[in-house]
Amino acid sequence: MRTADDGRDAYVAFVASHQHRLLRAAYLVCGNRHQAEDLLQDALLKLALRWPSVREGDPAAYVRAILYRDAVSWWRRRRREWLSAYPPERETRDADGVLRLALHDALGQLPPRQRAVLVLRYFEDMTEAATAEALGVTVGTVKSQCHAALRRLREVAPELGRAEGRLDGDLATEPEVTQ
Repeated sequence: MRTADDGRDAYVAFVASHQHRLLRAAYLVCGNRHQAEDLLQDALLKLALRWPSVREGDPAAYVRAILYRDAVSWWRRRRREWLSAYPPERETRDADGVLRLALHDALGQLPPRQRAVLVLRYFEDMTEAATAEALGVTVGTVKSQCHAALRRLREVAPELGRAEGRLDGDLATEPEVTQ
C-alpha cells in the first residue's frame, strides 16, 4: 500500500533527476532563461497535481507536452518574441563551443514556432506527428515550419552547415571552459 509520503518522495526524486534537462528544453523552446524557469515551474506544478495518475507512465513526456503547449499559448497571447541581450555566460575557445554559440545565436533569430519545431524534432528527437501533437498543429505545419527554419539557419549561420556532424546531439550542452 502506497502512502502520500511515498508519492511525494517519488515526485521529488523525479524532479531532482529530470529538472536540468527539462529546463534546457524549455530554454531552447522559448529562448529566455526566466521564461523557461516559469514554464518549467508551471509544468511541474501541473505534474504534481496529476502525479498519482501520471507517475506510472512517462512523467517526463507529460511535462514536455505541458512545456510546449504552454509555450505556444504564451506566444499566441503575446504575439512577440523575446530576444536576449545577454552575452554567453562562459567564454570558449574550442571549435565545438564556437559552433554551439553560433547555433544559439541563429536559433534566437528564428520565430518562436520555427524554433519550437526544431527543438522538438532535433533536440527531443520527436517524429513529425509527435511534434505536431505537442504543439497542437498539423503535420503539414510542422513540415513547412521545419523547412523554413532550416533554410533560415543556413542563411544566418552558414558555418553550421560546413561543420555538420561536429556538434553533439545535445544542442544545449554547456561548452567547456578552456584556459
